Amino acid sequence: MTTHIGGERFTAFRTGRSKSRQAFLSLLRAGHEDYVINAEALRSMRERGLAGPVIDRLMAHPAQSFPNEAAWLAHLGVLGIDSLNVTPSPVTIASEGALWGAVRHHDLLGKAVIVSDDAGQFRVGIHALCWVHAERLVHTLVPTTRAGSSLGSGPPADLVFYRDLKAWTSDPCPRRASALRARFERLFTRRTGSVMLDRLLARLHRRKRELPRVLERPEIPLHTHASENDIRTGVIKRKISGGTMSDAGRDARDIMLGLMKTCRKLGVSFTYLGDCLGLNTPGSQVPPLARLVATPA
Repeated sequence: MTTHIGGERFTAFRTGRSKSRQAFLSLLRAGHEDYVINAEALRSMRERGLAGPVIDRLMAHPAQSFPNEAAWLAHLGVLGIDSLNVTPSPVTIASEGALWGAVRHHDLLGKAVIVSDDAGQFRVGIHALCWVHAERLVHTLVPTTRAGSSLGSGPPADLVFYRDLKAWTSDPCPRRASALRARFERLFTRRTGSVMLDRLLARLHRRKRELPRVLERPEIPLHTHASENDIRTGVIKRKISGGTMSDAGRDARDIMLGLMKTCRKLGVSFTYLGDCLGLNTPGSQVPPLARLVATPA
C-alpha cells in the first residue's frame, strides 16, 4: 500500500504493508518512533470511543512517553490493556491515540489540513473532504421518482455550489462565506422524495465541517486531483515493472519518485541528485530541497 503525502511544493511516497490508521499516523511522525500520552492523545482516544477506565489507567501511570513500539506494547501489557477482549480493540485505539500524541508533541503538522477522499485512516487532525469524491456518490443515484427526476433539469445544485466555492477561494469574503454555509444547509437538508438520495444527502450533511472546510481555509484545494496525479506515476511504474525485490528497493523507488516530483513542482532540475552525490561541478549546486520547499515562491 503506497501512501502519498504532498502539497503544491513537495511530494513524498511511502509504501508499507498496511493502509490502517496506525500506519498513516506512523508516517506522520516523520521518522520519530515514540508514543506519547498527552492531551491530544487522550482527546483522540475519547473521540474513538476508548472506555473511560482504560483512559484512566493510561492517565494515572507516571510513564507518559515511550521510545518505540516495543516499549509501548510492553506498557499496555503492564496495565492489562492487551488482555481486554472487547471490540474495537483497546490496544488499537490506544496506539492510534499515542501515535497522534507523538505527532502533536513534535509539532509536525502545525495547522496543516489533511484533504482526503474520506478513507477512514486519513480522518485525523484538521480534516477536509474531497468535494469531487463526495458529489460522485450523488450522481451515481438514478432518480426513481418524479421529484428525483426534476433534480436533473439544469446544472445539478451541488455542482453549482462547488463552482461558487471555487470562485470564493479566489476572493475570500466572510459575509459570502456565511451565505455559502447557509446554502450548504439548504442543499443537504432538503427532501427530494427519493429515499436513497435523501439518505445520502443526510450523510453528507453530517460532514458539514469537512466538506466546506475551504470556507475556513481558502488556501486548501477542494479536491484530491493533485494527489491522484502524483501517485499515478508510481501506479504506472508498478504495472510495468511489478513490485520490488526488497524493502531497500521499495524505499529507493519511493524516495526517487518523490524527489523527482518535488523537483518538478519547484522548477528545479533533477541535477539536484548530482549535488547530493557530489558529482556536479562547483557553482552549479542546487539549494537544499527542504529550504526550497519551506520558502514561498
